[in-house]
Amino acid sequence: MARVELTSNLARYLDCPAAEAPGDTLREVLDSYFAAYPRSRRYILDDQGGLQRHMIAFVGDRPAKDRLRLSDPVAEGQTVFIFQALSGG
Repeated sequence: MARVELTSNLARYLDCPAAEAPGDTLREVLDSYFAAYPRSRRYILDDQGGLQRHMIAFVGDRPAKDRLRLSDPVAEGQTVFIFQALSGG
């Protein structure tokens, strides 16, 4: 299982505690997490099932490369960390 963690600023809007979730890819892990916390799906994924433009996912210490299919592999015991991207000038 992987550990899914979301930034605390998302907790202001939804129930998104850190949790263990099974899966071999980022998609599988997130789908498992969303089964337990369904409201978090719309904050993290767009209507096509990819990461929202303003969200970033890390698998371990690396940013997810596949933002559309979420096919990045997730090893047993890795942490998937989701947070909002900041931009501006």
